[in-house]
Amino acid sequence: MVYYLLAFVVILLDQWTKWLVVRYMELGESIPIIENVLYMTSHRNRGAAWGMLQGQFWLFYIVTVVVVVGIVIYIQRLQPTQRLFGVALGLMLGGALGNFIDRVFRKEVVDFIHAYIFSYSFPIFNVADAALTIGVALMFIYTWIEEKQRKGMSDGANSTHN
Repeated sequence: MVYYLLAFVVILLDQWTKWLVVRYMELGESIPIIENVLYMTSHRNRGAAWGMLQGQFWLFYIVTVVVVVGIVIYIQRLQPTQRLFGVALGLMLGGALGNFIDRVFRKEVVDFIHAYIFSYSFPIFNVADAALTIGVALMFIYTWIEEKQRKGMSDGANSTHN
């Protein structure tokens, strides 16, 4: 299915960019892409987002396996009309597996995208994190659209009976 292909592309891009960072940058090195906005900064994370739960590998392994199994089950049950939801799931699957690969083989996650939003230094992240975030956002958008359509249908059904 196309959603597994999307996940595979996310994993390839994630692992390739992390390999480049590990291979060609010193830990802590920062290269400006857009001054005061976007930097490529070599960073390692042994925890979850924003450095939480440092070193809790077994927790991450268990959670990732459960999440991946759940995503695969949802992908298998998708209807042809649920393309946006499928894209969301594909991005989330690729992102989850991209960071899982790091945790299994490196015992840490390679992060390198460092953005400043106005003067706020956003926590450094990677392609897998971006895919997960975009996937979750798309899932919320899909859910919102579906809910609006359901309400619209039920409102239309109610107005015909009055």
